[in-house]
Amino acid sequence: MTANGVDPSSGVVPTVTVTVVVHSVHGRTRLLAEHLAAGARTVPGAQVHLVDLRPEDVTAGRWHNAEAEELLGRSDAIVFGCPTLMGSVSAVLKAFMEAAFTPFTTQGWKDKLAGGFTTSASQSGDKLAVLQQLAVFGAQMGMQWIGVADMPGNNWSGGTRDDVNRLGSWLGLMAQYHTDLGPEEGCSPGDLTTAERYGERIAHLSQRWVNAVPYTTTRMTEHEARTLSASLRKPAAAPVA
Repeated sequence: MTANGVDPSSGVVPTVTVTVVVHSVHGRTRLLAEHLAAGARTVPGAQVHLVDLRPEDVTAGRWHNAEAEELLGRSDAIVFGCPTLMGSVSAVLKAFMEAAFTPFTTQGWKDKLAGGFTTSASQSGDKLAVLQQLAVFGAQMGMQWIGVADMPGNNWSGGTRDDVNRLGSWLGLMAQYHTDLGPEEGCSPGDLTTAERYGERIAHLSQRWVNAVPYTTTRMTEHEARTLSASLRKPAAAPVA
């Protein structure tokens, strides 16, 4: 029996609520959020929700959605995401952050787990600035921040755009896309796989944090990480005769 009274031999899996909050403009950041949520759902007992931040929910510069606010209040982990626009979080996501002043005044989100993700068309695009904004926001809310824990990809001659953590980001999840393609075609498979792994990590740590569910930390060497990335690559298309 664990410290909180959960008996592993009973076969009953305690639940944990993970909510992914996302503002997306063209669907690319939403796709990343979906993959992150899919990874979280692989963890037994994880109840995963997606909250779309919509411009129409912003009034006088503040976001408001009573149903979503109630969900966030009872969530054990909240992951925040938006595109990087002009080196900053999007206006809608910022309106959401400012609306969180209400739970800030009561420490309503204190000790919930938190994470973040962002996208841009450029390889850099100053995405780190957005992750820093989100991490500071989480700290002000009294939350416990979870970063990406994968080894870097695409940092050697055999690396490709399909590698896991191919942008080498650890504060949170970064993704890059091609602007002339739709979400499914323009997003990197490596970024989407990294999102799934990040979501799974957040859900596992939420179970450990909230319900004291035993969790074994997995580790890999850089060579093992490169082998993993290679196994996920799509085969090259055959040349057209």
